[in-house]
Amino acid sequence: MATPVSTQSTSSAPRRPEEIAKACEAIAFDVSFAPVRAWKERTGRKAIGFLPIYGPREIVTAAGMLPVAVMGGGDRVEIVRGDAYFQSYLCQLPRSTIELALGGQLDVLDGMLFPATCDVLRNLSGMWRMSFPDKLVRYLDFPHDHRPLVGMRFWENDLRALAHDLGALSGIVPDETALARSIALYDENRALLASLDALRVEAPHRAPIAEVYALVRAGAVLPVEEHSVLVREYIAAAKAADRAPRDHARVLVVGAFCEQPPIGLLVTLERAGCYVVGDDLCLATRLVGEQVATEGVPPFASLARAWVEKARPTASRYLPNEEKGRWLVDRCRALRADGVVLAAPSFCDPALLEQPMLQTALDRAGIPHTCFKYAENTAQLQPIYEQAGTFSDSIRLFTEAA
Repeated sequence: MATPVSTQSTSSAPRRPEEIAKACEAIAFDVSFAPVRAWKERTGRKAIGFLPIYGPREIVTAAGMLPVAVMGGGDRVEIVRGDAYFQSYLCQLPRSTIELALGGQLDVLDGMLFPATCDVLRNLSGMWRMSFPDKLVRYLDFPHDHRPLVGMRFWENDLRALAHDLGALSGIVPDETALARSIALYDENRALLASLDALRVEAPHRAPIAEVYALVRAGAVLPVEEHSVLVREYIAAAKAADRAPRDHARVLVVGAFCEQPPIGLLVTLERAGCYVVGDDLCLATRLVGEQVATEGVPPFASLARAWVEKARPTASRYLPNEEKGRWLVDRCRALRADGVVLAAPSFCDPALLEQPMLQTALDRAGIPHTCFKYAENTAQLQPIYEQAGTFSDSIRLFTEAA
């Protein structure tokens, strides 16, 4: 078992942003889930895992348990048994996830939630039920009708049923008061992440994408209070750091909402001349980026409304009457992005089916874009470096010429 990495400074001197990011990277990519094991040993409580793109972390926390976003094994797990569960023409995430489970790394989890992201994860939930019959397994079927008296009510009832099931496991059934306290903790975290995003927009050289990603992803396995302390520390350190701006193009990275790219790919994008000022990375912990608590609305209803009205648009989330790609064009303009990098996991049906529609919307708006595919264990980054570098150069040349 890996030794848990402390998120706190051992000296009185403030840590540099790269030091904080390094500590977060060790936590975020630890496939032994040592921070989760340490938390369970310290508290005597249980942990519940969930797959991208969403888990109701507020309810899990209110039930006295630790919510853990499971985002595959990345490039740190050799897949052997996982290939026997899924065909070769499917994405990498479910294979590495079942590999972690069969290898015992996910024994630390007392249950798993499977959100309705795609057919592959639906199938994975069935495999989980058969392979781990002693574990809690729940499939989260999101509403497609977003009317308040239909979709919201349906989702609120499902959340209440889930709270009951989680409470039966933990011995703490979340009531309205406990859930309101939990929502407040996550709202504080969401506000801090919004401040981090604002820093990236105004001064992207102060918050490189690889550091930001490690920081955000650490929140997948840490208690929300501990993660908020880290985010606050990183923002202060990044603002104080002496980092010179570079002549980079400002881009959005879109398509990585479920299976995550290796962190080396993000480093490669920035080295190739791209400042990532916005992305859909790590949506498992930030699909709902706005405040959830609503004055005068009960907590369960607030959670249901937040998913329907405030969750970010993404390929695997149904949005009625949506003009495909309009949200992406609007986001580009709001973040003053020069272009879009459409990065989709290989064999990801939601991302690859949506991509042509996004390209059409970007072309209509005159926004430059490029696209490539990756897997969570992609090792050959030179082609991506060359493509991203060419894209960045062409944007800067075009902008200067204009």
